[in-house]
Amino acid sequence: MEELDYYAILEVQRDATLAEIKKSYRRLALKYHPDKNPGDKEAEERFKLINEAYGVLSDEKKRALYDRYGKAGLERSGAGFHAESMDDIMDIFNSMFGGFGGFGGSRRRDDGRRYGLDLEVELNLDFHEAVFGTTREVTLRYKTPCPDCRGTGAKNGILETCDYCGGQGQIVMRQGFMTFAQECPQCQGRGRIVKEACPTCRGGGYREVEESLTIEIPAGVDTGNRLRIPARGNEDATGRRGDLYVHFYVEEDEHFVRDGNDVYIEVPVFFTQCILGESIAIPSLEGELELRLKPGTRDRERFVFRGNGIPDVHGRGRGDLIAQIKMILPKKMSKEQKELLERLHESFGLESKPHKSRFESAFEKIKGWMKKKGK
Repeated sequence: MEELDYYAILEVQRDATLAEIKKSYRRLALKYHPDKNPGDKEAEERFKLINEAYGVLSDEKKRALYDRYGKAGLERSGAGFHAESMDDIMDIFNSMFGGFGGFGGSRRRDDGRRYGLDLEVELNLDFHEAVFGTTREVTLRYKTPCPDCRGTGAKNGILETCDYCGGQGQIVMRQGFMTFAQECPQCQGRGRIVKEACPTCRGGGYREVEESLTIEIPAGVDTGNRLRIPARGNEDATGRRGDLYVHFYVEEDEHFVRDGNDVYIEVPVFFTQCILGESIAIPSLEGELELRLKPGTRDRERFVFRGNGIPDVHGRGRGDLIAQIKMILPKKMSKEQKELLERLHESFGLESKPHKSRFESAFEKIKGWMKKKGK
């Protein structure tokens, strides 16, 4: 059986720094966490492997052993992945999830709430809205505890002790040389379960409230950027609200192509303009620019206009506008145009046939090869 590669599991190079390993671990652990993938056995197994790999690669001595001898070397030395190596992992998960049961950590506080406080929405923006910033009026629906069950989802708010974990919120598991605690799959780490669902919310534990909100979108946002709006998320039983996270998706533009804070524009130019040179007007994000083509401009040549790109969303200057030449050749010519072009071609003499001087010596060399071959 082929041995698993811890570096491949964490999607890092073998010379990755601890910071790079930790960053990749955070991303993958969040992606494959059981809370995010309920009932997905493949994700659960991947989650275990991710933690196993991090437990080794985040420890300098274990990593050195693994690099030299592989997983077998770790097992022989007794320096494998054990529960005592989970402290750092718990620190990471507490920062991501606000604390939860499992992996040797303390069981999360059970306030009975059956939903997260933070709320996420996606907002589509036109290209110019993202570039220059805008104001958007949005309508969202946030969750607030059901008044009859106080957000627990249980009839009259009465929860019973989980009989699977005995109210601990976690179960201890051992797999090979690995020993770790896992969140109880029945109560999801709460230690208590709903025996009889609340008839008002049908066990959901919440009702939804519609709210209108004005969002100020800064200039320079891009697809994948996220805006945090404090205290606009879901509400708990105390009236405290989580945060709203707005994820942006920016539509493409038919003329401009964005690359970070730089923006590209393709400039179609007829071949005679490239040969002779010319000044032409091109569009920019904020108006018009003059592009000066020098004689002999090449196809795909780029001209950079510093500071004419997209504003940095964090206020650190602006990117550049890059104009790229697209040389246009005639698709067809009249008889007169063809004759004119042929006369122009001939007027350059040998310069119009660069292949002749370049390949003359090559032809002579090949003739010599053929003579030797014929002997």
